[in-house]
Amino acid sequence: MSSPYKREENESQTVDDLMIRNDDSHESEEGARTASSVRDIASRIPESLSAIGRDISRTIERAMSAKDEYVVAVKVSPEAQDKLEQLVQAGVFRSRAEAAGFLIDEGIKTQAALFSRVQQKLAEIERLRAELRGMIGEKPI
Repeated sequence: MSSPYKREENESQTVDDLMIRNDDSHESEEGARTASSVRDIASRIPESLSAIGRDISRTIERAMSAKDEYVVAVKVSPEAQDKLEQLVQAGVFRSRAEAAGFLIDEGIKTQAALFSRVQQKLAEIERLRAELRGMIGEKPI
């Protein structure tokens, strides 16, 4: 009686997990090309994982060493994503995060009048809050 978990003596052939076997000679050539492609991709996996690890390490180091910088997660439109990616591909910035940070800073500069007005309104709101706190603190006569 044979067990599905044990190899029989006559099944001692070595099977290459990355090789696709076909009996038809026409399909053999295609299978060989597919197997070659799979091997090429598989051989690049360690290099890709190593690169990902380096990128993560650099990102963590930059985040930990940043004193005056803040990390903010933002959702952007597909169009904005494409524009950020173009800036990176062109070599203008090292990452989409750097490109986004630059564009945010430039937007704030461009909207200086808006932020000045917002600051004035916030000061007015704080003055009114202080006035209300003062009224609550006073005892009625």
